Amino acid sequence: MIMTTALITGGLGFIGSYIAKDLLDNKIVDEVVCLDHFASYVDVTNINYQDYRHKRFIGYEEKIIIERGDAKFYGVTQNVIDKYRPKLIFHLASLPLAKIDNLNVQEAFESSVTSTSNIIEICSNIKNYNLERFIYTSSSMVYGNFQEEVVTEESSCKPIEIYGTAKLAGEITTKGLCSFHSIPWTIIRPSAVFGPTDMNRRVSQIFVEKAINGEKIEIHGKNEKLDFTYVKDLAKGFVLAATNQNAANEVFNITHGNAHTLLDFVKILEQIFPNIEYEVKERDSFRPKRGTLDNSKSNKILDFYPEYTLEEAVKEYCDYIVKNKNPIE
Repeated sequence: MIMTTALITGGLGFIGSYIAKDLLDNKIVDEVVCLDHFASYVDVTNINYQDYRHKRFIGYEEKIIIERGDAKFYGVTQNVIDKYRPKLIFHLASLPLAKIDNLNVQEAFESSVTSTSNIIEICSNIKNYNLERFIYTSSSMVYGNFQEEVVTEESSCKPIEIYGTAKLAGEITTKGLCSFHSIPWTIIRPSAVFGPTDMNRRVSQIFVEKAINGEKIEIHGKNEKLDFTYVKDLAKGFVLAATNQNAANEVFNITHGNAHTLLDFVKILEQIFPNIEYEVKERDSFRPKRGTLDNSKSNKILDFYPEYTLEEAVKEYCDYIVKNKNPIE
């Protein structure tokens, strides 16, 4: 019996691990190979830091293969792809968020452009191997400052910082090289992803942890909006896009599809933790002004609809952190 395999670069990461489990739960493949170099992008000495990676594949160990390596290194990636010959490749090996310490152009472009071009070239060079789909993970940051309240996949992309610029460059690389080598591709643009096992200090994680620890929450921007997307919904969207023939050579917003302000998020937390304190401050000028990413295209082509309301997702996320919180020594 021939085993079917999917490869996820950055597969041990937050989003990648949920995609792996969704693929197996829905029997899309028999096993998932995760190429990951075990990096951390936040200060691990922070008292609130908790490494959830050992919890991400509980119950899935027999069908998950972990290969250590960085996708930007051609030889490493070539060996893994040639060894397993996956029918689907999800490329998530990249910087996990837009704002990290000492972010630099070289690091951003190595993960979004160099590794992307390596994977596509490798797939085209392996004899008797036909990749069914290459799925590139982009970001809502490619839109830059939203020019309207709701952006579609056809809206202009004008990134204003390193992360979004690198992600857009990766999109161009994906379209051009996959077209040249006749490899079907799909590009996914997520937004403000959150949920259990996140450990990269996204704003949602910071808010939830401060609420649990009884610390004051600082909200940067009274009207600052994000299209908060629960990671389980996002993973479902990725898998739908990867397995739908009509999604080949298309770009999709995969989000909740309804932006909420940061204050809205905190107000939901207040329903769970009535005694929380918060303070509204000036918005972070580093970040582009964002809003809702339209899901109409993914609704129509993929039949993708988020299963969780924001309130349900936040509640489940809070329950997970409370249950799995390490005691502070």
